[in-house]
Amino acid sequence: MSEGIFAKRIPDPLPIGSYNPQDVIFLLKNLNGLMVETDLQTREKNIQSGGHYSEMLPIEYEPTKEYLDLFHRTLRESASKVAEGVGIVAESILKRNGARMVLVSLARAGTPIGVLIKRYLLEIHDLDLPHYSISIIRGKGIDENAILYILQNHPAAKIQFIDGWTGKGAITKVLSLACTEFESKYGYSLDDDLAVLADPGYCVKTFGTREDFLIPSACLNSTVSGLISRTVFRPDLIGEQEFHGARFYQGLMKEEVSNLFVDTISAEFKTLDSRHISVGARDVQVNVDADGDGEVEVTWRGLKALTHIKETFGITDINFIKPGIGETTRVLLRRLPERILVDHLKNPNLKHILILAKDKGVPVEEYPNLMYSCCGLVKQI
Repeated sequence: MSEGIFAKRIPDPLPIGSYNPQDVIFLLKNLNGLMVETDLQTREKNIQSGGHYSEMLPIEYEPTKEYLDLFHRTLRESASKVAEGVGIVAESILKRNGARMVLVSLARAGTPIGVLIKRYLLEIHDLDLPHYSISIIRGKGIDENAILYILQNHPAAKIQFIDGWTGKGAITKVLSLACTEFESKYGYSLDDDLAVLADPGYCVKTFGTREDFLIPSACLNSTVSGLISRTVFRPDLIGEQEFHGARFYQGLMKEEVSNLFVDTISAEFKTLDSRHISVGARDVQVNVDADGDGEVEVTWRGLKALTHIKETFGITDINFIKPGIGETTRVLLRRLPERILVDHLKNPNLKHILILAKDKGVPVEEYPNLMYSCCGLVKQI
């Protein structure tokens, strides 16, 4: 272990979020009372004129009854499928890393998946692994203080990064660059492998599925992610030894479904068919997506497919295209979308997308040969 890791001792975090601390510990500074949300129009103008998205918070979407009913129905219908994907990812990282591992999910979409992986490994393998949730921000990198804290407290363990899904792979690239910079700065090598439940963009090697399907936790914002806002990094709010920040929406406790989500999926673990979850089954999936050496292929084919969309609609920045169900949901919940492209309007995974689009007056159109189930196009101001 490099001495540089211990040069700056990071204090213990204060409790934040609605999860049981046995499920996850957030390494985040509570920003309640220090900043307020920015309305959508102002935030979008600031972002498109050079402001950074991590310096502002969007106003949390208040879901309608129809939308919440859809969340609960989707959760019931997809619980077994999500549990199977979690099992595949969990078995993969256990085979890869062994039992001396720290689970580190990327807030906030990664947090529910990290909780599920932790619970799976505890229930199926009797492994009680530490699990932290930390901030990573496109354009600003990973929270180095959070990584230092984990390494100082678990010096013999290997870090496994976890996220919910991939879109075009932006965070995958941010993580890889952050790990390179961390080694250069502290002399410690981090594994930039990112384990996700769904990898429709073909951006990572460790995944539960590459199908672009509806993960129920993608439907909502903080209420399914421990009542935590998206993460914030502003030097005027974050001290030298502090973690990146977030708001804790305690006022939404009545709407909180974070624990309902992980409890519902976890209940499926004991009923899973071990033939589909074993490492052997994972090897079968690997062979389908592998090159000649049996290694999972990362082709970035999702990112490549977006070039045609970019040209067709005259989009100046590829970051204005948000591919996949998870990212399209985010566009509808906290950005100003111009339109939504879908593979076909009868795709059962798109029910919540169509409800949100109708609610916000955003046009939806079918797009031939779309590699993802859908894409959200951000309005260029």
